[in-house]
Formats: sequence, C-alpha cells, structure tokens
Amino acid sequence: MRKRALFSLLVPFLAVILIAGLCPVAGAADIKIGGIMDTTGATSDVGKDYALGMDEAFKWINEQGGVNGKKIKYTWFDYGYRIPEAITKYKLLKRLGSIVIMGWGTGDTEALSPTVNKDKLPYVSASYSAHLTNPAKTPYNLFFSSDYSTNARAALTAWFDKKWPGKSGFKENRKPRFAAVYMFASPYCSAPIKAIKDQATMLGFEIGPDQDVSLFALDTKSQVMALKEFKPDVCWHGNTTMSVSATLRDAYGLGLGADWIVNNWGYDENLPRLAGEAAEGVMGATPIAFYGQNYKNMDIVVAAAKKYNPGVPQEKRLIRTPQAWGDALVTWEALKRADKAGDLTGDGIMKKGFETLSLFDIGLGASPITFTATDHRPTTGCLIQEWKGGKFQEVERVDLKQRWPEKWAKEWLGW
Repeated sequence: MRKRALFSLLVPFLAVILIAGLCPVAGAADIKIGGIMDTTGATSDVGKDYALGMDEAFKWINEQGGVNGKKIKYTWFDYGYRIPEAITKYKLLKRLGSIVIMGWGTGDTEALSPTVNKDKLPYVSASYSAHLTNPAKTPYNLFFSSDYSTNARAALTAWFDKKWPGKSGFKENRKPRFAAVYMFASPYCSAPIKAIKDQATMLGFEIGPDQDVSLFALDTKSQVMALKEFKPDVCWHGNTTMSVSATLRDAYGLGLGADWIVNNWGYDENLPRLAGEAAEGVMGATPIAFYGQNYKNMDIVVAAAKKYNPGVPQEKRLIRTPQAWGDALVTWEALKRADKAGDLTGDGIMKKGFETLSLFDIGLGASPITFTATDHRPTTGCLIQEWKGGKFQEVERVDLKQRWPEKWAKEWLGW
C-alpha cells in the first residue's frame, strides 16, 4: 500500500517534469549577447561610460520589441583591460550561449580574432583597429566607427587643410613638421601609426621621432622636452583621455607651441576639464557626436541615460555613451535582418545581417555604415572637431575614399 501511495504521488510530479522537459521554458527564445568591458583597467577612464551606454542601449532596444519580438538578454563582464581575462570571459560567454559579443580593446580583440573566426561568432568591438577590417583575414570582426587609421589620416588631413595655411612655416614655404605620441607597447595606441606616417609622407611632412607615453602617465615633461628639440608643428596623440590631458598640460606649460590632433578615445568631454586652457584649439577624431549634441537620435540616447541610470549626473556623461549605442544599433539591425531571414547562426548574422547594410544611417552624427563580404571598413572618412571657445566645433568631415579613391580601393584595407 505504501508503495502504491508513493507511486500515485510521484506520477503527477514526474508528468510535470516530463512536460517541462518537452516544452520551452520562458525566455528560451531570448537572444543572448555577451559583453567584455573595461571598467577598472588602463582604459577605464573611457570604458566606464561606454559600459553604461551599452547596457542602456540594449534595455531601450528591448522596450522597442527587441529583435522582431525576441528579447535580448545582455550579459557583460569587466575584464580590467587584461588579455588573459578577456579570453576567459569570452569562453564563458560562449558557453552561456551568446550569439554575438560586444568587445572592447585592440589587444584582446586581435588576440581573440583567430578563435572568433573558428567559432564563427560575430564580435562587435570598441576597438576600431584597421587590422580588423579585412574579411579575408578577420571575417567575424566588426564595429560601427571609422577605423583608427582612417581617423588618423582624416585628422592629419584636416589639420593640413585648415590650420597649416595660417602658420608661419607655410608662409616660409617649408615642410610642416609632424611627431607621434603614444604608448608604444599598446596595440590600440600603435594601431594607426603606420597609416598616419604614410599620410604625413604623402602630404609632404617632415616626420620626427615618436615619443613613448604610458596610458597611466601623469607626468610627460621628458617626452615634451624631446619634442621641443624637433620643433613639431603638429603632434598626434594616440592614448586615452587621462594621459592625453597630462601631455597637453605639460606641453602648454613648457611652451612646446605645437598643435595637437587626437585619436577618438583620447578626445572627449573630460579633455577640457582635465587639461584646462591647454585644450584650446586641440582637434580630434569624432566618428560619432558628443553626448547631447544636436544630432538625429541623440534625444533617445539622453532619455535612456536619464531613465536607466538617473544617479549618474548628466554633466558626467561622455561621447562614449553614443559610441556604445553606435555598435548596439548596428548589431540590432543586423540581428533583425538575419532573424527575418530565419538564420541566427554566426554565418547568417554576418551574411544576411551585417553584410547587407549599405549606407545604413544610425544618426548620432555618425557616417552612414556599409559592410560587404570583401570590406568591413564601415565608413570612408571621419568628422574632425576642435575644442574652441568653450565648445566642440566642426572643422572638416574628411572622406578618404573621395579624396584618394585608388589608394582607398587598392592599398589601405586592413592597415
């Protein structure tokens, strides 16, 4: 009797388990996206705001219906800008079922690229290294922005177009003098150096010795003194905002007298706050608008920031938030297209999603985005802005493909 009674109690319980096993559980259709961010490491001065923006973007996307009615489950980890930790987090996110990963740095993104290719897992990074734009070598790496090499070429060209004609050296009919400042050992900082020196040579510059400045640098007087021996007219700085601002302050205090052009990760709303009057006239690559600038869809970004993170003061938000939205919005569109085609595999997301984008407009001051099966450079140029009179102002939007079509088509892909 006891056995029969126990059996009679177990039957309904086992039936429930069986049914549950046969039926999909709630959330099983969610689209899982992973994130690898830097909120504590060497680039956390720009990474924290980016991580906030990415989380806010996916929350807003879910409120718009997600991917054709499927919700996005976004899971992200801080990796402290350490390559081994990024590899560990990538493996975990893959095991958790992520079908796209939103990545961060150049060193880790490039290190992971062979694994990403093998796994056929689309990897949308905050690294805009041109090394990742040739699908013949890195078919699963993407980003929304103009790449670092395009940014560097565009920034130097804008300075040459707009600033050099007003300099005394131009009137003396001599070559403009150029020098590069960056952390030599950082894959991110060094990524566009070959390209910008090529551009300098093409435009007729005299190129001086590079100066090695750490991402952690707070004192750069020795590097500035070395620059003074060369007497540059313009310097490129390839680091992030903290060390860029330190260099600007020292250059200003020591009377270097050169203009500065800066890569996008070193050029944000914190630069004038940290560098003070030394930031006046500094130009930088801005592949997307600054937070709150009057561009299409910026109202959505600002409203989402206020809604999801009301405790973060608006005056502390940076261009890094729109940058995160840029990658999120491009990924959202690719996923919608791949899902509509019934193919959310890695290949499907690439070929039926990303590589169908042609002059896709995300707003936010970004250039229209195009990916093809043979070219993952998202755009053909970059907007260059200048800090002047207490605000960021447009200098020139340089379109490299339009200016140098042969070189764009035949020489510059992937470097």
